[in-house]
Amino acid sequence: MRAFVVALGLILLLGSVAGGFTVEEEVLFPPAGQPGRELSILSTTDTDVMRPVIEAFQAANPGIAISYTVANSQEVYAAINDEGKAFDLVISSAMDLQMKLANDGFAAPVRSALSEALPGWARWQDRLFAFAQENVVLIVSRKALGAHQLPQTRRDLIELLRDDPGLFRGRIGTYDPARSGAGYLFATQDVRQSDSFWRLAEVLGGLSPRLYTSSNEMISDLKHGRLVLAYNVLGSYAGPRLADNKDDVVVELEDYTLTLLRTGLVPRTARHPELGGAFLDFLLSPNGRQLIREKAGLPPIDGAALFASPHLRPMRLDPGLLVFLDAFKRKAFLDEWESALNRK
Repeated sequence: MRAFVVALGLILLLGSVAGGFTVEEEVLFPPAGQPGRELSILSTTDTDVMRPVIEAFQAANPGIAISYTVANSQEVYAAINDEGKAFDLVISSAMDLQMKLANDGFAAPVRSALSEALPGWARWQDRLFAFAQENVVLIVSRKALGAHQLPQTRRDLIELLRDDPGLFRGRIGTYDPARSGAGYLFATQDVRQSDSFWRLAEVLGGLSPRLYTSSNEMISDLKHGRLVLAYNVLGSYAGPRLADNKDDVVVELEDYTLTLLRTGLVPRTARHPELGGAFLDFLLSPNGRQLIREKAGLPPIDGAALFASPHLRPMRLDPGLLVFLDAFKRKAFLDEWESALNRK
């Protein structure tokens, strides 16, 4: 409640506080004990998801206040890359944009036993670190689907859409890669995995899909009957929100299911880099991992889980993520996307 009251006042000041980048939410968590320093976090992760983790960190560090700012992934990138904002920790689901920040020298080094213990695919040098792995899934309204079978592969999905276009026209959701950093990442990683993505995009283009900038919006529209299905949704958000309705299901496609790594970095512009590093260490600690799984609903880094499920394809933290961030490649990709969706 105290965080909500403070947040209400801050929302009125967002224009002056946020500067040039667009903020979705800003919440101040006052310290549990006597006021001390303030840790500022910029994140794409919803406040309600991170709230139990933040409060547990404050319980262990009672003098620290936390300012938690939420923005979409492209705005998060712009805040650091273009505006040099002085946040102490940056958390994002857009691995490629995070990698670019780290690769271009915007991330400060963080060295600890916990960060160094991460597997190689979940960290990049001592600049970028993953703390959660989240499957990118298909969500379907079984009730709206009627007698049709649930698709298990992208080929199944393409055939399903072609067989009954009337059912799906205007009732399919997916990310808009032109407006969403995470959506652009998922789409470009789809292309790297299989040629079937462009066939799927062409089929979607004939069915007037709805384009979104967040998974939660797609989940809400599915729950309210506005969508029959949505493609490339974060499973960590979809699973808990759809668990109370047997008609709405989460499908991990068997040909492959992308696995996103949610990452954190400490910017070189941080006022309190030691606090950013401390919060990152907390996320990687046994207590933090348990909170991430049980309270935040985000699966922590777990190589064994990936090994046990061969259809899961983790997106590694390496410079390969930067390929589609090249300006010419990005324009070519988005032009082809627009063409596939018959929007040009």
